[in-house]
Amino acid sequence: MHARAVAASTTALLGTAALLLPLSPARAAGDATPHPAVIAHRGASAYAPENTLAAVDKAAALGTEWVENDVQRTRDGELVVLHDDSLQRTTDVEEVFPGRAPWKVKDFTAAEIARLDAGSWFDPVYAGARVPTLEQFVHRVERYDQKLLLELKNPQLYPGIEKETLKVLSNEGWLDRRHVEDRLVVQSFSADSVRTVHALEPAVKTGFLGTPPVADLPSYAAFTDQINPSHGSLSAPYVAAVHGFRGPRGKRMEVLTWTVNDAAAARRVAGFGVDGIITNTPDVVRDAVGG
Repeated sequence: MHARAVAASTTALLGTAALLLPLSPARAAGDATPHPAVIAHRGASAYAPENTLAAVDKAAALGTEWVENDVQRTRDGELVVLHDDSLQRTTDVEEVFPGRAPWKVKDFTAAEIARLDAGSWFDPVYAGARVPTLEQFVHRVERYDQKLLLELKNPQLYPGIEKETLKVLSNEGWLDRRHVEDRLVVQSFSADSVRTVHALEPAVKTGFLGTPPVADLPSYAAFTDQINPSHGSLSAPYVAAVHGFRGPRGKRMEVLTWTVNDAAAARRVAGFGVDGIITNTPDVVRDAVGG
C-alpha cells in the first residue's frame, strides 16, 4: 500500500493526521514482515517451567527463534531471571527458608536463590531446575542462536538495573553489531526505564510495554522502537498509528503483543498487522499465523 494511502486510512480511523509522520518509500514498497515474529514468553512456558533453561531448551526444540525473559536483582547485586518479585510461586523457597516471608528476590543472595528448586512446581519431571542468572540464560539462548526479548521487571525496586543489565550483556558479547541489529530488544512497563536504556546504549532496540494514547506516541518515538500492548487492548487502527512513526534509531516503530496462546487470537492480532506475538505456546501461534 502506498504511504499516503496508509496515512489516509489511519487519519480516517483515528482523526490523528497531525500526529502521524509520513512513511518512507521502502515501507510503501512492502518492508513489513510477511508473518509476525513468534516470541516464546518466559521460554516455552506452557511446556516447561517459565524463565528456566529448560524453557529455553523447549523453545528451541519447537523451532522458536525468539525467547522472552524477565530480569530482577538479588540482595548482593546478581541479575537473575524470574518473573515475580517474590520467589514463592515458582520455587520451593517456603520450604528451604521458612522464616523469610514474603520471600522477595531482593532479600536473598544469589547463592541462596541457586539452592532453590524452580521446576517441581510445574512438573516433577523438572525437579532440580534452578533460577538462572542472566549470564546463564543468555549463554543458553546463544547456544541455539536465538534472539532475546529481555524485560526489566520492577525496575523501581532495583535502582541502576538498566546499567547493570547492559553491562552483563556487554560482558557476554550481546552488545556487538550482530546482536543489537537483529537479536536483542530490551523492554519494560516503565517508560523511565526504557528511556534510560536508550540514553545509555542508543544502538540497543527498546520496547515499551503498554498501550499509550495515540496522542502520546510522538513522545514515545523519541526513546522506544516498539510499543508492546496486551492483545486485549489492541486494534488495527492502533497498530497503524504506531507504524506511522519512526523510532529513535530512524526505523518504523513496531508492535509486539502479549500474551496470545490460542490460534484464533493469534490470527486476529496477525490481521491487525502486528510485528510479533508473545506466547506461552509458540508452536500453536506459529502454526496459526506462520513466522
